[in-house]
Amino acid sequence: MKLSHLVGALPVAALLLLTACTSSAEIESEARADAAGGSAAETALVVDTSPEQADRVTTDEDPDAAALVPADIAEDGVLRVGVNGAGDPPLGFLADDNATVVGSEVDIAQLVADGLGLELEIVNTTWEAWPLGVQSGDLEAVFSNVGVNAERLQLFDFATYRQGIMAFIAAPDSGLDITDAAGISGLRVGVGSGTNQERILLDWNAELEAAGEEPATLDYYVSAADALLAIQSGRLDTYIGPNPNAVYQESVGDLEIVGSVNAGWPNTTYVAATVLKGNGLAEAIQASLQHSFDDGTYAETLERWGLTDEAVEAPEVNPTVAS
Repeated sequence: MKLSHLVGALPVAALLLLTACTSSAEIESEARADAAGGSAAETALVVDTSPEQADRVTTDEDPDAAALVPADIAEDGVLRVGVNGAGDPPLGFLADDNATVVGSEVDIAQLVADGLGLELEIVNTTWEAWPLGVQSGDLEAVFSNVGVNAERLQLFDFATYRQGIMAFIAAPDSGLDITDAAGISGLRVGVGSGTNQERILLDWNAELEAAGEEPATLDYYVSAADALLAIQSGRLDTYIGPNPNAVYQESVGDLEIVGSVNAGWPNTTYVAATVLKGNGLAEAIQASLQHSFDDGTYAETLERWGLTDEAVEAPEVNPTVAS
């Protein structure tokens, strides 16, 4: 994803604590805290990794929003949503049963389905597969940290629900400070193929080459977990990915955040629910999101996952983008 200017320092992850059921993540964070002589609240972002998600925030149906759902989608009473379940907390990831997809993206989709009076069906998809899934009708919507850009707007409609922030992560005490193209010069940088962050890196490399400076070497990863292993083994200097994942990883002590950038660099973009262009579902989702904004459940959901700083003021259909 991309931005017109670099954002400031991220909030200290140690200050973030989410209400959680007992889970592997909580047990691990408590163990780390005990070893460090402190409390879990002081050292880690705690998320609920159980499949039950007992503390998930829900809302009620908004008749006005429900009336906007296209008839062919409302017919079976189900909203079929694609979420990438192969990621890390807190966006979309597999719960402790290694089967149930949970996370903040699932919870936002749940709020939307609630507001539309539909049952939520989560389909575990991949980043590479979601566009075809939407175009084929296998997926009615995607909530998977998809950023709005000009190319995607040609094929899809969007309803925004979060700011798009990307973060650079590195091994602790790496000494890196990445605020612009100069910060990646000569580094080996991990990135996902076909992402907005890849475009940022390619643009930054072009700047470096034009200035006679050494560009970064880009290594491509399907899984952020693989990139983290590469950082820990010294095969990568840094990896750029979604800020929420980076905040979580920093909080559990695996790495540190060494820079951040809006996904729309050099402009601003947003994360949005993604649907087939022209089918009318984006307007219904926007109305349902507005319902959750108005009743406070949107803010509660972001707070639950430590993402309050990525909130938008209001959901918007197909925001204007520069690229």
